[in-house]
Amino acid sequence: MTIKQTARQIATPARDFLLTDSDFSRVRALIHQRAGIALGEQKREMVYSRLSRRLRELGMSDFTSYLALLESEKDSAEWQSFTNALTTNLTAFFREAHHFPLLAEHMKNCTTPVTVWCSAASTGEEPYSIAMTLIEALGSRASGASIIATDIDTQVLEKAATGVYTMEQVSKLPLERLKRFFLKGSGARAGQVRIRPEVAAMVKFSQLNLLDARWGLNEQFDAIFCRNVMIYFDKPTQNKILQRFAPLMKAHGLLFAGHSENFSSAQQPFRLRGQTVYELDARQIKDST
Repeated sequence: MTIKQTARQIATPARDFLLTDSDFSRVRALIHQRAGIALGEQKREMVYSRLSRRLRELGMSDFTSYLALLESEKDSAEWQSFTNALTTNLTAFFREAHHFPLLAEHMKNCTTPVTVWCSAASTGEEPYSIAMTLIEALGSRASGASIIATDIDTQVLEKAATGVYTMEQVSKLPLERLKRFFLKGSGARAGQVRIRPEVAAMVKFSQLNLLDARWGLNEQFDAIFCRNVMIYFDKPTQNKILQRFAPLMKAHGLLFAGHSENFSSAQQPFRLRGQTVYELDARQIKDST
């Protein structure tokens, strides 16, 4: 045991479990291997907080045994719980609002039916915001539009599929949109709203890991939303995913990124069109989806 390890252990005597440097390194390696997430050293407290809950639920006494369980059972259901625990889901309706007017104008010029892939759907606010935007932009033509909404985290997808939110979560939406796109709860559902059925019908939720060898997507999209996801991946992983996006996009397709993400590198097939919005370069990309 190193002096550094000893100091860290003494400094946290009230903790239920010991997270050694070796355990933390194993966590970082496993989540990178499984989900492409690159956890920095500063994420140690987050790892402890989230995974200690799994240890308690499983009745395990230490991280070493828990990680050994994962490594010994490659197809264990616990892998999904492990991934869910370490996935950050920060979202809101019409987050990064400058993207949606651009999406609306773009879709007006697309041949219907239009298709959009939201690759990090989280609890549903983003794909439902896309659906509302399509309805506002396309009118009756929006009935033929489809939105594929995927995420690696099965727990948030279950929440998204219900389409139920608190009044606080929709408090920043204009009253017109609240009335048009949501149903207000009453009785036991007081203080909540639900996405209207015609909006929900446009969105199909499914689990997808961007690191999977195949994504099972057999169509091309007018737009792909991959916002605030790439920041968790290292550069090689980012470039690999971007290469795989290219053949899934129609010739005029747009890629929407997060506010802190920059894809302007020589290793990928997109060029910047506007603020965190990209379009394909002219070169042809080999289909690897």
